[in-house]
This record gives sequence, structure tokens and C-alpha cells, in this order.
Amino acid sequence: MAHGRGIDRGMSDYKRSDRVAGEVSFALSRILQEGLRDPRVTALTITSVRLSDDLRVARVNFVPLGGHGNVDAIVSGLDSARGYLRRELGRRLRLKYVPELRFHLDEQLDRAIGMTALLDSLTAARAGEE
Repeated sequence: MAHGRGIDRGMSDYKRSDRVAGEVSFALSRILQEGLRDPRVTALTITSVRLSDDLRVARVNFVPLGGHGNVDAIVSGLDSARGYLRRELGRRLRLKYVPELRFHLDEQLDRAIGMTALLDSLTAARAGEE
């Protein structure tokens, strides 16, 4: 069988950065579950982690659990704990470089909830017309 471009390689198409992003997401979730001492960091859910192709920078998207919490305070607390979080990631994952962590509110969930509410109201309005 010939090997070369254009041939389906299956699992080898899966980018390493995607696999490592999954590991970073899982490990960060565990670290945060175990708790930070910073009261600004309330309960949150990591919705996604995207790593640069060189694995040096991780964009960590999150939402506050139940939609509660001051997002600016949470980001500030996470930024303050960045060194600790990176050290813990380094202890738990076998990586040549532990990525720089950048925390961002995941606004897509709010958009999806808003769109669902809009669709529900349109459906209810149509049902009222019939």
C-alpha cells in the first residue's frame, strides 16, 4: 500500500494540539475541583481548551456554574492563580512545555440559550395564532 499525500490516514489526522488540549482541560478541571484558595474563583465549568499548534499557549474558555459569579473577578482570580495552575499542570502532564494559560468567558453558551429562548417564543406565538 502506498503512503503519501491524499491517502486517508485516519487517526493520524487528529492534531496533537487537540489531544493535548483535552488533557489540559481534564487536568485543569480536576485542579479547580480540588479548589483554589482565591474567593474570587467561584465554581466554574471549563467548556473548551484550544492550544496553539506549538502547544505554548492555551485559550481556556469557561462559564460560571449556574451563571452565577462576577466574571471579571473570576478571570482576575484565575489570572492570579496562573502560576500555581501551570505548576500543577506540569506535575500532572508530561509536556516539554506547560502552556501559557489565557482565560476567557465562553459567550457561546449564552448565545445558544438566547437563541433557544427566541425560538421558544416564536413557537409559542405561532401556536397562539392557530
